[in-house]
Amino acid sequence: MPYRRLPNTDLSRIAALQAAIKMEGHKENGELVLSYQTIRDAQQILTKFRNLQRAYQQYYDQFIQMSKTFREEQHMAHMYISHFIQVLNMTIQRGELRKDIKEGYGLDPESTKMPTLKSDHDVAEWGEKIIRGEEQRIAHGGVPIYNPNIAKVKVHFSIFADHYYNMNTLRQNIAKYLQELTDMRPLVDDLLQDMWNQVENSYSELPLSARLDKCQQYGIVYFLRTSEKKQIEAEKMQSRLEFI
Repeated sequence: MPYRRLPNTDLSRIAALQAAIKMEGHKENGELVLSYQTIRDAQQILTKFRNLQRAYQQYYDQFIQMSKTFREEQHMAHMYISHFIQVLNMTIQRGELRKDIKEGYGLDPESTKMPTLKSDHDVAEWGEKIIRGEEQRIAHGGVPIYNPNIAKVKVHFSIFADHYYNMNTLRQNIAKYLQELTDMRPLVDDLLQDMWNQVENSYSELPLSARLDKCQQYGIVYFLRTSEKKQIEAEKMQSRLEFI
């Protein structure tokens, strides 16, 4: 038989299972090509695998769509947090505030170095610290810092934070369903391998051209060698001559 290749994507796996299931009840020489048990197994696996793939795709599409605006929201939150810390440092340098108040923001009183704000997690962590620190300082009678004031920082941070936690949830769901798909692929491939073996055995006595036509109805994908292409063409030519 020509070389056959198992599907290499989840959608093609689903299509191959569907093609085989559609051939339920077909017989060759009075015998079922695929047993009823095989068909039942395929139906159960198809349902579960297709549901996993749909869930994964749904969460992935949502993640991509949300990412389009999330980068800008992260940029704005990063910028306002960074600017606020810079203004806080300059206020301390001018002697308007004591440097030890920086401890309330989670900052080192002895350093003017900016905290790391490279990742989404960094922005989320420092945004919470800065907002909490400023609000507590004001609640104890401190004069608010302006340009930017904490209200503006909080607005942009809140927009970012809402989507940050949503993005994390989407990432977790994507990873969860991707792992389940990964774990299930060998089971699908083994079932397809078994089904295709049953199909090829049922049509093993037919000429190559007719055999391929029958087997391909069950979703089997073949790659023909040059000699096999010539053999099929010869069989078709012979068939036309016999018809004439």
